[in-house]
Amino acid sequence: MLNAAIVGLGWWGRHIVTSIADSKKIHIVRGVELQANNSKTLSNEMPFPITTDLEDALKDKNIEAVILATPHSLHEEQIIRSASAQKHVFVEKPMTLTAESAKKVIAKCKSENLTLGVGHERRFEPAFKAIKKLVENGDLGTLMHVESNFSHNLLEYTDVNDWRASEKEAPIPALSSMAIHLTDLYLNLFGSIEKVYANHTQRHTKWGSGDTLSIQVQFSSGLTGYISAILATSMFIRLHIFGSNGWAEIRSDVHPGSKGITRLTISKSAKPIEIKEFEYQDTVRANLEAFADSASNNTPYPFTSEEKLGNIQTMEAVTLSALSGKTVTIK
Repeated sequence: MLNAAIVGLGWWGRHIVTSIADSKKIHIVRGVELQANNSKTLSNEMPFPITTDLEDALKDKNIEAVILATPHSLHEEQIIRSASAQKHVFVEKPMTLTAESAKKVIAKCKSENLTLGVGHERRFEPAFKAIKKLVENGDLGTLMHVESNFSHNLLEYTDVNDWRASEKEAPIPALSSMAIHLTDLYLNLFGSIEKVYANHTQRHTKWGSGDTLSIQVQFSSGLTGYISAILATSMFIRLHIFGSNGWAEIRSDVHPGSKGITRLTISKSAKPIEIKEFEYQDTVRANLEAFADSASNNTPYPFTSEEKLGNIQTMEAVTLSALSGKTVTIK
């Protein structure tokens, strides 16, 4: 059992607490809420003590890991401090805001022989595992193109003064909230991304930093792709891969943190279309337990350093492209 402290008990931090409440692999023993006015209320709600100072958790020898569900701009410093205190670190996405910061935190955790987990739970979905197997086995032939969308309105009425709507924390909110999950899947499925062209607009919300995003990508392999994300529409999730031998599509209308059915449709040349349905699995918990296995038993964590860095490099390139209106090459 890995004893952990969770830092940040907002909407998603509380979801993490609920998700792993009865886990046999990771157990939260302390909470850190940096906003003092929230900590008093949370102390009556949470089954563990709450403090307002991260240092309290870092000095606690009973705590072996830190889970960060905090504003993005705090991640680099909090990861470095936690690793310096010999704590394994699980950080919500985006891991950092710049590639330079990503390199620093990856190197720090590696030098201390610590696991660095990241909150991209969509890799753990059964439908994604099935479509990844199709790709790895070459069942779709030569891969030609991929399209995906991750949209919802869970954050539609977020206060414009909230950090999630801040241009400092989220220059492109649909990217840091949703599309970054898709770029993570792309890197895991298809390898490095070479070029991006992005466009974002403000259509409905009052967020000055926009509520829609579209991205064209080109992989180092020559494969092309497209991503879209919208912050003000009903839940919609899609991943569609086209190959020379056929195509495969994942469709879901529920958030990864909610129960529901995900459908995988497979179409191969001269064969009937095949449809598979996958029941809900708690992928947030699956990711945190994989992190705990790596930290406790030194088992491989299914995110490489290259993928972690590559996703932040892609995020940085998408942001630059969206703000400049130009194609950006990832170096």
